[in-house]
Amino acid sequence: MWQPYLKGFNDYLLLERSMSGNTIEAYLRDVGKLVQYLEIQSLSLAPGEITLKILQEFLKWLNELGLDIRSQARLISGVKSFYKYLLVEDILQNDPTGLLEMPRLNRRIPAVLTYSEIQGMLAAIDMSEPYGQRNRAMLETLYACGLRVSELTNLKISGLYLDVGFIKVTGKGDKERLVPIGEEAVKHIRFYAEGVRRQLSIKKDDENVLFLNRRGGRLSRVMVFYVIKDLAKLAGIQKTVSPHTFRHSFATHLIEGGADLKAVQDMLGHESITTTELYTHLDTEYLKETVLNFHPRNVEMRGKKV
Repeated sequence: MWQPYLKGFNDYLLLERSMSGNTIEAYLRDVGKLVQYLEIQSLSLAPGEITLKILQEFLKWLNELGLDIRSQARLISGVKSFYKYLLVEDILQNDPTGLLEMPRLNRRIPAVLTYSEIQGMLAAIDMSEPYGQRNRAMLETLYACGLRVSELTNLKISGLYLDVGFIKVTGKGDKERLVPIGEEAVKHIRFYAEGVRRQLSIKKDDENVLFLNRRGGRLSRVMVFYVIKDLAKLAGIQKTVSPHTFRHSFATHLIEGGADLKAVQDMLGHESITTTELYTHLDTEYLKETVLNFHPRNVEMRGKKV
């Protein structure tokens, strides 16, 4: 339904606006996010049927997904340019983006870390110290999977399917989902689980919990917060950083890289996926491909292997 309009938009940007290939691709990707949203919401609407209310709901949804303000502003610009093209070519008479503004948020969106800032925090971990191994595994997992802090502290050894690159996470309402995990996070989880963790005297009922404190009990949410806060300070990061910052960074980096919105939504826990799906069919394969192709950590690792 949208393809003829997008093809015309592409030609308009190339021939009338003389834009570069990369710029045109970015504009088309921004409009593509709106098309993906309509598909996810089961809204079969043509460009001329889009209303201001639908666009506002779209931006609200992106915000809840974790896309930062800067990325939302760029996306709005792309969508507005698309509708400007439709007006210039007399394809439409009305522009639903005319009154579209950034969503007013009741609370401040947590900061989003750049990839270099995340690398800086990882580099600040003292790996010669026993709990450095645990902390490296925790941060790699947070960023690789976009977990909530409670999902990290409740992560079970029995929920690790590292051989196939997935972990089972228990989210809000005790809903379980499978999330892809990259090679670097897998490596550091194994390093910690087979090393420091085995040397602990583990408390009863916490034998299946992956990340433990020095007394052999499960980590508290507050402890994870302090670990991250200290590492951000060591890395010289001035932003307010919390475990949730990694979740927002995970979503933003994937979406900005061109990842499918539905895949990001599923990985953040907006939809439940049962464990059996991992072994019975390939419905989860698109999630894994999304992380492998668009997550900065995996793109970097792939580049090193070339």
